[in-house]
Amino acid sequence: MSPTKMAMAGALGGLLSGLFGVGGGIVMVPLFALWLGLDQKRASATSLIAIIPIAGLAVVGYATGGSVDWVVGLALGLGSIVGAQLGVRALPYIPIKALQIGFAALLLYSAYGLVFPSDYGSTSHQGTGQPWLLLIVVGVVAGALAGLLGVGGGVILVPALVLLAGSNMDVARGTSLMVVLFTAVTASVTNIRAERADVKVGVVAGLIGAPVALLASYLGQWLPERQASILFALLMLYAAAQMVLKALRKAPVDATPTALPGGE
Repeated sequence: MSPTKMAMAGALGGLLSGLFGVGGGIVMVPLFALWLGLDQKRASATSLIAIIPIAGLAVVGYATGGSVDWVVGLALGLGSIVGAQLGVRALPYIPIKALQIGFAALLLYSAYGLVFPSDYGSTSHQGTGQPWLLLIVVGVVAGALAGLLGVGGGVILVPALVLLAGSNMDVARGTSLMVVLFTAVTASVTNIRAERADVKVGVVAGLIGAPVALLASYLGQWLPERQASILFALLMLYAAAQMVLKALRKAPVDATPTALPGGE
């Protein structure tokens, strides 16, 4: 395996993570498979190891700018861990193609909400309190989708924080990264014990991608709110297209994820 390709995959994952508040697995998983020859399941598990230092430094970048809501992140994180467990256990009984199409539809709806916010999505909840129960449910849903589809929760958590909790894009991305880190650590412990991941690849990619993620987190907070929302919506459209393409295949490669994914 080429160390250069490991580093390049990590750097691209770090850039995506810092800019958009996601784990970076959307780009690292296919690159690990294409460039390094890992199968889909092993690539997904390996990306979670890389995501730990990447999301960790990205969170530091957003935190120094005051853009992490620690209490909301904890509520979402606890919900996502529960949801991931439920998703993995429900996997044998749920039609994966139907879930992929439903997930793509949810991404499209959320992307529309970010670009064309309604009144409830563009106002703050200051003075009315956070919708804690709803946020925990969002965490459970994000975790369940992760366990069922092998994707991370960032593309769900960021728009949920903006549209439901009234967070601005900076706080939404920083808080999302906190949740991604929470679940990536938990999932990686399981994967390493079960020897499902390539630890060397994950560590190299993560150590290279982490400083990139830190710099990208500062750049992400510099972006104007409107431009940041549009760019994230484009990322969601890309993810939705990938889900639809997988659903249309006769044998989706991620139909049986072996981990508790939390970082894509």
